[in-house]
Amino acid sequence: MPTSSANLPSLSHGPHHSAVPAEISAIPPSPDRPWLGWLLRLALLGLGIAIGFSLLHLLVLDRRVSAEFERLAWQEPTRVYARPLWLAAGEPVTAESLRRELLASRYSEAAGAPTPGSFEQDGTRFQIHLRAWRDLDGALPTKRISVELGNSTVSRVQDMGGAVIDGVALDPARIATLHGREQAERRLLRIADAPPELLALLQSTEDRSFKHHRGVDLWGIARALWVNLREGEIRQGGSTITQQLVRSLFLNREVKLERKINEAFYALIIEARFDKGRILETYINEVYLGQEGDNAVRGMGAGAEFWFGQELEQLDTAQLALLVGLIQGPSHHDPRRHPERARKRRAVVLDMAVETGVLTPEQAAGAKAAALGVSRAGSLPRNRYPAFMDMVRAQLERDYRDADLQGAGLSIHTTLSPTAQTAAEAAVGASLKSLQEGRSVALESALVLTDTRRGTVEAVVGGSDVRAHGFNRALEARRPIGSLSKPFVYVLALAQPNHWSLSSILDDAPTVVRLPGGRSWSPENYDGVSHGRIALIDALSRSYNQATVRLGMDIGPERVANLMEALAQVQVTPNPSLLLGSVDLSPMAVAQLYQFIASQGELQPLRAVRGVLDAGHRALKRYDLPTRPAQPGDALAARLVGLALQDAAMNGTARRLAGSSLRRLQAAGKTGTSNDSRDSWFAGYSGRHLAVVWVGNDANQSTGLMGASGALRVWESLFENLPTLPLHIGGEGMEFEWIEPRYGTRTSPECPGARRYAFVAGTAPLDYSDCR
Repeated sequence: MPTSSANLPSLSHGPHHSAVPAEISAIPPSPDRPWLGWLLRLALLGLGIAIGFSLLHLLVLDRRVSAEFERLAWQEPTRVYARPLWLAAGEPVTAESLRRELLASRYSEAAGAPTPGSFEQDGTRFQIHLRAWRDLDGALPTKRISVELGNSTVSRVQDMGGAVIDGVALDPARIATLHGREQAERRLLRIADAPPELLALLQSTEDRSFKHHRGVDLWGIARALWVNLREGEIRQGGSTITQQLVRSLFLNREVKLERKINEAFYALIIEARFDKGRILETYINEVYLGQEGDNAVRGMGAGAEFWFGQELEQLDTAQLALLVGLIQGPSHHDPRRHPERARKRRAVVLDMAVETGVLTPEQAAGAKAAALGVSRAGSLPRNRYPAFMDMVRAQLERDYRDADLQGAGLSIHTTLSPTAQTAAEAAVGASLKSLQEGRSVALESALVLTDTRRGTVEAVVGGSDVRAHGFNRALEARRPIGSLSKPFVYVLALAQPNHWSLSSILDDAPTVVRLPGGRSWSPENYDGVSHGRIALIDALSRSYNQATVRLGMDIGPERVANLMEALAQVQVTPNPSLLLGSVDLSPMAVAQLYQFIASQGELQPLRAVRGVLDAGHRALKRYDLPTRPAQPGDALAARLVGLALQDAAMNGTARRLAGSSLRRLQAAGKTGTSNDSRDSWFAGYSGRHLAVVWVGNDANQSTGLMGASGALRVWESLFENLPTLPLHIGGEGMEFEWIEPRYGTRTSPECPGARRYAFVAGTAPLDYSDCR
């Protein structure tokens, strides 16, 4: 122990009385230099203080690092998925659309589809190795299947043993990512789920002594210095995986002695407190592997998706080696911008793997010869479809705050069809380009596509620039709908089958409607001609204004307004002009109206979200509730109107469809044109899909386009490339009779002018007249 201050000699006594104990120093001060003893004492005191402060600093660091590492929890982005593609006999799928769906879901093409997430195509026959994934109803296992297509539908689905399968769901594509405050893309990975080859390559390259050191590897530093001096370039780093993790989580990268000391302390503490598996798992989820816009790509899972467009478990040896090589500098070794640098760095990783026995020389040589295999562009889908995502947010905001969704690690399963969305965007783009020629007015368009069976929205286009954020015309643009309102007049009429039928005679003649304030309204037909006595079906399919107004005034504009309000959940003023479309609605609201007719009378609230899973893949909310079945009267009225709209597509205002390749669909549809041709509309449906299209001008200028010459052309372009089914209307509750047009009596089909009409069963005319 050092002597007490009482035993230390006074400086005034002179140096010859000085005595420094041996435990303090074995070398006595020179008799003529008494200050040296004090200097040694001060040095020892300083050393003691430094050690004390170091121990205190280490204690503080230990508490901080242990607490922060223990609480470490990343913000994992919320991911938004398209709908799963259902593959079953009879489903509308073409070879082109199935291939597109597989590629959108990041399936890779490989002979024999050897691994989950791969497929092989032979004409119209596909072998698909389905991934394991989680849907709203739970986990679905990996499975290898064979799918045969014919006539634009699925003809057979089999397992690889040849047994026929009723149907399977293809795991959906990711279409958007919702980040929180941390602008980082991650795919959290458990150490047990990481490919063993990845972990081996990682340790052989970044930290060969990882299993044995305690945070700092002095031998590793020496080895790295020697290798780098020998090679004349940086091939190895001296930092351990633990030190690299410390820099990423707690420190910056500035080169200062203080930071290096703290880095060593941090690493020692982490190694003392946590096992190697926890440290390595944290590292593979935190390591920086690139940048896309404002988002850092963090972790091996996100790195595999960003660079290769695949799941980590799908990567081969060459791709895993490149991914490990990118740790040294993702920008410098960027395989898209600097492929030669990337190949060189990959070769270094493979050589190290041979040195450590992870790979054989033959395996390394094969991997060196492989292509880099990176995707053409960064493939982290933040928001591919902004117009559709607007509807997703609008639906979710009823149950979640926006902050609840951002960076919460949720899985949002939507109803979007990648095939339909691609076709819709292409249809709008190509059609607007064609329609714009020779016009001084800038044209815009919006489109909504739905599934007529389920009430799901499969595609939304909000404008000509399909990637633009901002004003979404499909949801926000409210424009006069013109003649699109007419079918709802006829639905109410045909819901009274004892009063009205498709063969009922209407008078298409001038009429005067008395308005409040002593005013009057005298509607005219678009062609300026009154057509006299006509069948009800013709008044609708040919869109005659005078006949429709006469019928609508008999029914009552109030009832028409009430029906439209009930179906679309919008406010409608019951003016007589409503009968001819004097109401402003968005394309989405129109789609909700027509969903009632296209579904043959079912009440189907349109939805864009199927459900939400939490970070543990448990269902938080489901939106796939069953639709309300159609009431018998509603169903029959909707089907009768559907027959009239089929006639519109064959002989009426949409008859251009009859002369095109789409005649095979037997589609039903209605054109709409607002005053001065400012707005062009078409709402049409097949046996599986309804699409509502608007074409117009944002400044509300005249476009010179009618429904048939504008919006209908976009609809045609869409359905020419959309896998769908023909429309068939008929069945239980209806009967068909030949009618004599002058008297409305039953007659023989051989009689001149005889026409076959559909009736609600039991309401066909009883009288019979025979032209013979």
